[in-house]
Amino acid sequence: MQFFFYDTPKVLLLLTGVVFVMGMVNSYFTPERARALLAGRTEGVANAMAAGLGIVTPFCSCSAVPLFIGFVQAGVPLGVTFSFLISAPMVNEVALALLFGMFGWKIASLYLALGLAIAIVSGWVIGRLKMEACLEDWVRNMPRVQASADDTVLTLGDRIASGFASVREIVGRVWPYILAGIAIGAAIHGWVPENFMASFMGKSAWWSVPLAVLIGVPMYSNAAGVIPVVQALLAKGAALGTVLAFMMSVIALSLPELVILRKVLKWRFIATFVAVVAAGILIVGYLFNAVL
Repeated sequence: MQFFFYDTPKVLLLLTGVVFVMGMVNSYFTPERARALLAGRTEGVANAMAAGLGIVTPFCSCSAVPLFIGFVQAGVPLGVTFSFLISAPMVNEVALALLFGMFGWKIASLYLALGLAIAIVSGWVIGRLKMEACLEDWVRNMPRVQASADDTVLTLGDRIASGFASVREIVGRVWPYILAGIAIGAAIHGWVPENFMASFMGKSAWWSVPLAVLIGVPMYSNAAGVIPVVQALLAKGAALGTVLAFMMSVIALSLPELVILRKVLKWRFIATFVAVVAAGILIVGYLFNAVL
C-alpha cells in the first residue's frame, strides 16, 4: 500500500510535467516535417536521424499505419522507416523522464543508448534485406508524393495550448495503465519473495532473458505503465539486463502494434521485423547481465 500511494502521485505529476513540455516541443515536429527531413537521405545517416526523431515525436503504435503509409509515399526507405517506428514508442520522452526520476541519469542514459542502437541497427538490417515485395499490394501501388515541410507558423500561445492538449490526450489515455502498472509493481514489491525473483530473473538463469522477451511481447502497455513494474522487479533482485529486455519487448514489440502493421505488411515481413528487433533486445539483455 505504501508503494502504491507513494508512487502514484509521483509518477502522474512527473508524467504531466514532461508531457506538457514535450507537447510544446512536439509542435515543431509534425509528420510532414519528419518525412521531409528523412526523404532523400543516405542510408545509415537516415537511420540515425530517424531514430533520433523518434525520441522527440509524439507517435506510438496506434499511429503506426498512417505514419508508415506517409513515409512510403514520400519515398523514405523501408529500413529508415522502421528505425523511426522502433524508436518512437521505445525511446520516447516519457520513458526517459520516468527512468530518470526513478533510477537516475545513468539508467536513463543507458536505456537511451541501447534503444537508439537497436532502432538504428534493426532498421539498417531490414533495409539490407530488401523486403519491398513483402508490402501489401495496395501499399506498393500507392502513388509517390513529394515530401514537404509544414511551414505553419505557431505562436507561443499556440505551443502552450499544444502542451495542454498533449496532457489531456496522453495522460488521459495512459493513466489506467499507470495505475495498473503501479498496482502490479506494488504486488511484486509486497508479496513476491526476493529469492524467487532472483532465481527466476537473475543472472544465473541463462533462459531468463528470452523468457522475459516472450512474456513481454503479448503484453500491451507503454513506458508509463511498465516502468513501475521494472522498479519493483529490480528491487526484488532481478538482473538489470533481463529487466531491460522485458521492458523493451513490451514497448517495441507489442502485439497490438503487430496486428496494426498487418494491414500494410505481409506475415513474412512482420516475422522478420520481430526476429531482428528481438535479436537486438536479447543481445542487450545478455550483454548487460554479463558486464553489470
